[in-house]
Amino acid sequence: MLFDDTFQTIAAPADGFFKDKGSKFHGYAFPISGDADARQHLGELRELHPKAVHHCYAYRLGTDKMSYRMSDDGEPSGTAARPILNTLYSRNVTNVLLVVVRYFGGTLLGVPGLINAYKATAEDTLDAADVVTRHFVNRYEIAFSYPQMNEVMRIVKEMELPVLSQQFEMHCAMKVEVRVSATELFVTRCQKIEGLTLTLQ
Repeated sequence: MLFDDTFQTIAAPADGFFKDKGSKFHGYAFPISGDADARQHLGELRELHPKAVHHCYAYRLGTDKMSYRMSDDGEPSGTAARPILNTLYSRNVTNVLLVVVRYFGGTLLGVPGLINAYKATAEDTLDAADVVTRHFVNRYEIAFSYPQMNEVMRIVKEMELPVLSQQFEMHCAMKVEVRVSATELFVTRCQKIEGLTLTLQ
C-alpha cells in the first residue's frame, strides 16, 4: 500500500471568539511543525493574556491519531482540551496548535456549558483559518562531482524536486525536498550514480 504523504493544515494563524454568561473565550490557531513551535506560541499567549484564568489547548502532529498533546489547564477533566482536540479531528487538520484562552465572567458554566464553549470557540477559530493541503517531505543533501551534474539535474527535473540550496564547483552540493512517497525512488536513482553521496537532513 502506498503511503499517503498529503495532509491538511492551516496556511497562517487565525483567531476566534465566544462569549457565554460573562466568560470570554479567545481562540488561536497556529500552523506548527513540532513541539517546540507549540511551546513558543503557548508562551507568547501567556504573555499576551497574563490575567486569563485558563490557557487550554490541543495540537496534532502528522497523520498518526496518537501524535497529539492537550491540556485542560485547570478546567474539569475532559471539558476543554478534549473538545478542542475533537475539533482538530473533525476538521481533519494536523500540524496545528489550537488554544482557547478563558477569562472567567463570574458565573459557573457547568460541564455541558464548558464543553460547548470550548468546542464553539475552537470551531469559530478554525472557521477563520485558511485550510491548505501540504505534503510530508524529507530533506536530502546530494554531494557529487561536477561531471555528474547532468545526471543529478535530470533526477531533480524529472522528479520535480524543490531545490533549497545549491553549490556548483568541482565538488558540488545540493539540498532538495523529496515527498515521503517518492523517497524510495529518489534514493534508488541516486544510488546508481557512482561517487554520489546522500545525507538525510
